[in-house]
Amino acid sequence: MGENDNEAANQPPGYVLPRVWTWDQPSGGQFANINRPISGATHDKTLPVGKHPIQLYSMGTPNGVKVTIMLEELLAAGHSGAEYDAWMIRIGDGDQFSSGFTEINPNSKIPAMMDHSTDPPTRVFESGAMLLYLAEKFGAFLPTDHYKRAEALSWLMWQMGSAPFVGGGFGHFFVYAPFKMEYPISRFAMETKRQLHVLDSHLAGHEYMAGDEYTIADMAIWPWYGSIMREAYGAQEFLSVHEYGNLDRWVDLVAGRAAVQRGRMVNRTFGSPETQLLERHDASDFEKNREDMVQARGGVRI
Repeated sequence: MGENDNEAANQPPGYVLPRVWTWDQPSGGQFANINRPISGATHDKTLPVGKHPIQLYSMGTPNGVKVTIMLEELLAAGHSGAEYDAWMIRIGDGDQFSSGFTEINPNSKIPAMMDHSTDPPTRVFESGAMLLYLAEKFGAFLPTDHYKRAEALSWLMWQMGSAPFVGGGFGHFFVYAPFKMEYPISRFAMETKRQLHVLDSHLAGHEYMAGDEYTIADMAIWPWYGSIMREAYGAQEFLSVHEYGNLDRWVDLVAGRAAVQRGRMVNRTFGSPETQLLERHDASDFEKNREDMVQARGGVRI
């Protein structure tokens, strides 16, 4: 095989666009086994319900981390009604397609939440909706000032609309796609860097996203863009994240909060064991049921 043959072998296979798309083969990549073109439950399973008002069904992805940070921040601020149980939903195993989960979130995406302090209980899905719901319920982390509130909500919606280009776009083609393709990687790297520049430019003149006040906008943006700046996809050199000094300052500022450090541990399934709390049912779980402690006890949770 000559050099040109080697180059041809590294190219993606040809694709002839059909008149009508049909789902006749797996899409390839790491998540091919859970991707499908229809919604709804694939199996019957009732979700567990713990003792606290808030029941969270999630996993420690950036979208899940937003909500656990918010709940830990509320508890740290003295809002005891925000006590919660965080149950693990393993998306790689398809837990999000259970009948119990789809009753809460028909879109089958984590996180999903039930508030049992209302009668009947209130279901909330979409992480941004959960942040807004909790902020309004407890009157916290959403400014009352007209202009600051508008700013916080604008940045919250910016994150909800922008992050899919980072995760589903750049992250997918950079890491998870079955082979590397220059066009989508370059396209989404460009967009990711544009978003990082948006944040960096804004934070040049603001301590937090909505000004001088820490809000749900920071909680929404930090899990995604803080991760891109530090560890996500192993792409920090590729994206030259050192260029964004103002964003870097803000990432450290938010990361230094104790509630953020707790929140990012909940339902986490990766990283070193001492950073993982697979399920959270009581504040004491951080001190006795971290994964390093559970492993030292031979898998026993107390």
